[in-house]
Amino acid sequence: MKAITYKTNGPADVMALTDRAVPTPGEGEVRVAVRVSGVNPTDWKSRQYSTPQSDQVPNQDGSGVIDAVGPGVPDARIGERVWLWEAAWGRADGTAQEYVTLPARQAVPLPEHASFDLGASLGIPALTAHRTLTVADGGPERLAPGALAGRTVLVAGGAGAVGNAAIQLARWAGATVITTVSGPEKGELAKAAGARHVVDYRAQDAAAEIRRIAPDGVNIVVEVAPAANAALDAAVVAPDAVVAFYAEDSDTVQVPARPSMLVNVRWQGVLVYTVPAVAKDHAVAAVAAAVADGAIGVGEAAGLPLHRFPLARTGDAHDAVQQSAIGKVLIDVAP
Repeated sequence: MKAITYKTNGPADVMALTDRAVPTPGEGEVRVAVRVSGVNPTDWKSRQYSTPQSDQVPNQDGSGVIDAVGPGVPDARIGERVWLWEAAWGRADGTAQEYVTLPARQAVPLPEHASFDLGASLGIPALTAHRTLTVADGGPERLAPGALAGRTVLVAGGAGAVGNAAIQLARWAGATVITTVSGPEKGELAKAAGARHVVDYRAQDAAAEIRRIAPDGVNIVVEVAPAANAALDAAVVAPDAVVAFYAEDSDTVQVPARPSMLVNVRWQGVLVYTVPAVAKDHAVAAVAAAVADGAIGVGEAAGLPLHRFPLARTGDAHDAVQQSAIGKVLIDVAP
């Protein structure tokens, strides 16, 4: 089979297209014929900065069809369409290869109405988004229709992959969604994702506009740039709100202490890989339910344009993500 591998950390050109033996699934594992591999920022960052212990196949997310199962996995799963999450976390085998084996729980059924493109776009972004939306005091552990009814969610950077997933999941769960963007083009994408209110922070007084929309403040902030937006977040949160940040724009965040104390705001860091196992299970189940309900989409119509690359150009796909391509970068592994 064809696979992308790298033996040392560094720029995209450390990766090469190689021939490997088709793997055999072990105890509790499935083998998936990969159709599409999704690329996330942590994929290029891991390749750039972490030295692999052996030949490493990149990319955490993907989609495909189970074509073999190991001992302990029902034969009935063979032929099942699935989406994959955290394939390369703590393992040498990511999704940038024609076949991948991984624990059966990390291959989630993908309904017939859901495309392989959607399946490869879930994983890291959707599971991260779910965690940010479920860490508030008294909030639901698992999203479902109505779970966020009566709550207002502010999504910073609604045109990004996690922001897009957060908008779609929050809408599905019944929240009122406000998002901030840096321009009209991204604003249209956020609207397509389902945001009820879009605030262009370069053209508007963001704090005043958010307070106009939500006079009582926002209950959950899904934050991509905590250092840059700390003052804004503190100005618009409701009592007992949470600011859930999943990315870093600085090594240090200066939290406005007194404004946060006055309304009992919690600042919560989120890293999807180290989320507690129970919370991860809730996230996987909720995302699967949202997909089954048709509540999550990809492509321009869903606010997440697609950028496609063949397997041999995985390096270009990584570079596109590193250069902040607007939308979702996918790799076509098999037709």
